[in-house]
Amino acid sequence: MSSKIMPVDDAVLPNLEPVVLSNEELASGKHPFLVQLGERVRGVRNQRGMTRRSLALAAGVSERHLGNLELGVGNASVLILLQVAKALRCTVAELLAEEARSPEWLLIRELLENQDEETLKRVRQAVLPLVGAAPQGDARPPRIALIGLRGAGKSTLGKMLAEDLGFPFLELSREIEKLAGCTVNEIQSLYGQNAYRRYERRAVEEAIQIHPEAVIAVPGGLVAEPATYNLLLSHCTTVWLRAHPEDHMKRVAAQGDMRPMAGNREAMDDLKGILAHRTPFYSKAEMHLDTSSRPLDQTFLSLRAMVRGALQLSAAE
Repeated sequence: MSSKIMPVDDAVLPNLEPVVLSNEELASGKHPFLVQLGERVRGVRNQRGMTRRSLALAAGVSERHLGNLELGVGNASVLILLQVAKALRCTVAELLAEEARSPEWLLIRELLENQDEETLKRVRQAVLPLVGAAPQGDARPPRIALIGLRGAGKSTLGKMLAEDLGFPFLELSREIEKLAGCTVNEIQSLYGQNAYRRYERRAVEEAIQIHPEAVIAVPGGLVAEPATYNLLLSHCTTVWLRAHPEDHMKRVAAQGDMRPMAGNREAMDDLKGILAHRTPFYSKAEMHLDTSSRPLDQTFLSLRAMVRGALQLSAAE
């Protein structure tokens, strides 16, 4: 076996560095690109809140094969694709895209390629009204969305806040079930994750259309769907209710829901992984509140003051 993938002709592309693999790397598949690919697969899986077993079943692949992919043990053909992309001076994503991108898209992507997170945030906020994804100016109505992992206190605090403000309270999971005519678990088991995300998007759209004022408890995994999350961020005042992983697990179990621990010895590790990968998305919320640090009544008072300040409402005594 050759010790490397054939390099691109330097006479044609003198500045291109070929992907060179040792025999050991070829045998193990532990090329840095494959390791990075595995980490990204694991990261997206955690963002979706899926276990390795559930993803393997949904994808129709063996759990062992998926495990090897996440560990960076893959087929060398992936590296050949990487080398071709380097030769074309494009990204692997561009080669794998289902549709060809327009010149304007490519030019915009180039401008944003190496920008820092704060700059990207400002660009996103500026673009939203231009593409019709957000109200113009200060037209956003007083609609509150509580985001965070299960067990953060969204339902409990959301009901208290809605009563205090005189707003309707919406549990978005229940709205999804009304649209589908079955439970969330049944949607996912019968129709799959993609169908659930479509119902989730419809539920958010209807909540925005029907309720100019509301407090909405949002499912923890919604942030993994960029289009739906953009809709929420642009039409709601968002609050991230955060808690320690142990509190998330304890509160869910206290509600009688043992699913996070059922048949899963690594439940806490999975939960920590999900929280770690979703945190950058949750942190896009306008306000953050730690629900682990104080008793419920004190936490509610902090939330009440925070939201009323954002909405510029006078406290109703």
